[in-house]
Amino acid sequence: MAATLPHSHLHLHLPLRTPDPSSRRRHRFRLPSLVAASRLQNPTTATHPVLPPPAPAPSAALLAAEGASLAPRREHRFSGSVSTPTGSAAAGGLAEAEDAVLRRALEVRRAVAAEVLVAALSGGKVGGLTYINNLTARMGLFVDRIVVEAAAMRRDRPDLAHMSFNARAKVYIQESGLVELVKSFEELEEIIDYLESCGVRRDWIGYVVSRCPQLLNLSMDELETRVRFYTDMGMDEKDFGTMVYDYPRVLGFLSLEEMNSKVQYLKEFGLSNEELGRLLAFKPQLMACSIEERWKPLVKYLYHLNVSRDGMKRMLLVQPTIFCLDLETVIAPKVQFLQDIGVRSDAIGNVLVKFPPVLTYSLYKKIRPVVIFLLTKGGVKQDDIGKVIALDPQLLGCSIAHKLEVSVKYFRSLGIYHFVLGQMVADFPALLRYNVDILKPKIPVLEACNGATTERPHRISTLLPGGQDRASAPNISGQQDQHEAAVHADRI
Repeated sequence: MAATLPHSHLHLHLPLRTPDPSSRRRHRFRLPSLVAASRLQNPTTATHPVLPPPAPAPSAALLAAEGASLAPRREHRFSGSVSTPTGSAAAGGLAEAEDAVLRRALEVRRAVAAEVLVAALSGGKVGGLTYINNLTARMGLFVDRIVVEAAAMRRDRPDLAHMSFNARAKVYIQESGLVELVKSFEELEEIIDYLESCGVRRDWIGYVVSRCPQLLNLSMDELETRVRFYTDMGMDEKDFGTMVYDYPRVLGFLSLEEMNSKVQYLKEFGLSNEELGRLLAFKPQLMACSIEERWKPLVKYLYHLNVSRDGMKRMLLVQPTIFCLDLETVIAPKVQFLQDIGVRSDAIGNVLVKFPPVLTYSLYKKIRPVVIFLLTKGGVKQDDIGKVIALDPQLLGCSIAHKLEVSVKYFRSLGIYHFVLGQMVADFPALLRYNVDILKPKIPVLEACNGATTERPHRISTLLPGGQDRASAPNISGQQDQHEAAVHADRI
């Protein structure tokens, strides 16, 4: 028979299963945290830990970028499959954030570079702080250059790599020589007053300095020497001021040695000091042309065209722009065109000397249209067009609408046949350059002096140059010549 339990054990409730020993271990480990929590909840606790301040919330751009970087990449395996959204928007936000950071850093560097520049200018004899600040505010490009060069010094110059950005910026400003170039108000006023006394109007000074800032770098002694260089050629104040305004670099850009060499080369054409002074006052751009690259090849080319030194002198005085033109692309094609229309090679030089502006005209907008007009409406035959241009190259400078066409219409109104007019122009090309208003009153007088004839067209044509032997030519040949001239004009 089973033994009975003691009376004290009758109300003892035993667990239905054996407890796990690991659970005791978990409860033991959980006690410190519960104690800490109770201490935080109990305000009367004597000792409690000091917690750090909460971290700032991350920006939306950083959260989007982090989410996009953690998102798994999935590829489309079949149509209709679901893919995660791309990170282009997140990447764009991250790029904008990085760009903003770089911009702020760059602005800080620019501000530092501007302060270093102000300090460098304050150490010189430039002026007051207000003037220096205003000057620095207008030197944004140079400030940017300071930032770039100072950053490059750390990489390219090991001896300066250990220095700070401010120190490297100061080194670059010193090496650039900027401080010595900046003028004070007194120095600028002295230069302006001197130029004004030499003929440069005060309201021109800004334009002149903006086109040639090198003028402000010259000392007063050097500036006076350059001014005397031109005034010794006979220039008065008006010519000198106009020359400087037309081409400011003529005074401050070239060195004195280069100016002397070009003047001596121009004198070899037989120019006197006065002629040279008038030439440079009219075309100061000549001083910018290279002797070796521009003048010597042109002189050699003109020499092969039988142009003498006196002829070159005339071309230089009449149209100095020729010595500024490119030989291969501008001058040579026009000479070749004159040869193609029938001007003899030995007469080309005479054409250029007689009418130098022909080399400055546009070949396709001026020269060719005039030649085509003479061949068609002018009645000049193909065989005679070269002779016409050689005898009177000034025709190439006449306006078709306001001169040549008016003259042709007037002579045709007198009853002169088309082919007869072409023959008259071939014998006397200057006929088309006559002023019609001056010629009109003389026609009746010439008719009265010559006497009456049977037909008016023949009578009028005999009164004009070249028409005495050709007025009675048959009209059929004139029509054939006109057709041939039109065909030749189409070929041109």
